[in-house]
Amino acid sequence: MSNNLLTVAYIVASALFILSLGGLSDQETARKGNIYGIIGMVIAFVATALSLDLTAYGTLASVVIPGAIIGAIVASRVAMTSMPEMVAMLHSFVGVAAVLVGIANYLQQSRSLTGIESTIHQIEIFVGVFIGAVTFTGSIIAFGKLRGIISSKPLLLPARHFLNLSMIAASLWLGSQFLAAENLSGLQPLLIMSAIASVLGIHLVMAIGGADMPVVISMLNSYSGWAAAAAGFMLSNDLLIITGALVGSSGAILSYIMCKAMNRSFISVILGGFGAETNGTTAAQSAEQPGGEVTATTIEDTVELLQRAKSVVIVPGYGMAVARAQHAVSELAKLLRDRGVQVRFGIHPVAGRMPGHMNVLLAEANVPYDIVLEMDEINEDFSKTDVVLVIGANDTVNPSALENPNSPIAGMPVMEVWKAGTVVVMKRSMASGYAGVENPLFYKSNTHMLFGDAKKNLDAIVGKVALLSEESVDLRQPTKVAFST
Repeated sequence: MSNNLLTVAYIVASALFILSLGGLSDQETARKGNIYGIIGMVIAFVATALSLDLTAYGTLASVVIPGAIIGAIVASRVAMTSMPEMVAMLHSFVGVAAVLVGIANYLQQSRSLTGIESTIHQIEIFVGVFIGAVTFTGSIIAFGKLRGIISSKPLLLPARHFLNLSMIAASLWLGSQFLAAENLSGLQPLLIMSAIASVLGIHLVMAIGGADMPVVISMLNSYSGWAAAAAGFMLSNDLLIITGALVGSSGAILSYIMCKAMNRSFISVILGGFGAETNGTTAAQSAEQPGGEVTATTIEDTVELLQRAKSVVIVPGYGMAVARAQHAVSELAKLLRDRGVQVRFGIHPVAGRMPGHMNVLLAEANVPYDIVLEMDEINEDFSKTDVVLVIGANDTVNPSALENPNSPIAGMPVMEVWKAGTVVVMKRSMASGYAGVENPLFYKSNTHMLFGDAKKNLDAIVGKVALLSEESVDLRQPTKVAFST
């Protein structure tokens, strides 16, 4: 393939990637956005494989084919509940790829670059390896936290900020040594910096607790994009630069949106994360513990509430994903709407373990897009709502965020479900959420707790509501009277 044709292919692929991001910004166009992205990636891969610079097709096939098979198997088997972990793991692949590309590019020692061009190229290598190393280890830790292998509580080491600054300062000093080195003597400071950056990535994410993990996912997404862009500069690949910049900038914007939705600053998340120390004790320790009596309810009572309700709002959380109850939720919403009940869904921006987690689950269950509303769109309507069904959500419906200034999540915008007439919370137990904060909602007088597996309870509710719907239809049928002659 000629260089001109390769350039055209890269331009087309870049345009498709931009269209993909535009499509993914809305639920109704998300499927098209995915298709645009797939086509763009196929064009980019084929064009690169057929470029004049590539001749070792046997080596390429030996890594691409097994990788494609493994990726297809893993993607087809991963459950929606495990999607955040998979995303974190994919970010780690981008990071380690940037590290390996940077080291290999340095060892190649291009003879065509001299003077300032050589210096710029060295900076590109150093920065790319640094970002890649931080992304790689940080993503591994994020995977461990999301998977439950590592505790979700923040690791708050003494003088942790000084430790981070020391590692950054050491990396900068090693960078000066790397730039001053001749021939391949800069390999040693490059490798030492890689090790320090890897430790920095571990420490940064270990210091971030459960409540901020959705932000961490989007943040690592941004890091992986910048790592890819750095690799593009190292390889002089324009498409890789454009793609990395798109991913990096969109991830950064998403991180900002997530932080704004949680009333947290991006810097505070990175430097300390959830549960930072306050006057020698953690905020979690200083928070007041909720008290009162819990009102347990039954499936029959819940069905009766739904039968009398004119408006219902369903607030899903990670528990719905774990129970795989989205299809039962969709069926319940359909039955209630057929009876003339106004049914809507309220989605918190950080519900689940990654941005858009609940939206994807509801879309999978064919819930109409027009009844799925964001927090800002639904919060004012809770006071006019008869029944709210909270399915597996915890931290995102915690009133202590607004009522208790000592709470670890104080100031975080939440779904104000307690303002509704009745709240039915579906949970397995009274355990706290991923953030480890007790929830006073469970003790409020208008809250009923329906304990047990969400899918089993919802299936039972759907069955009873469907039966009542059939009986009401039968009652409306005209009675037939037989006359004998």
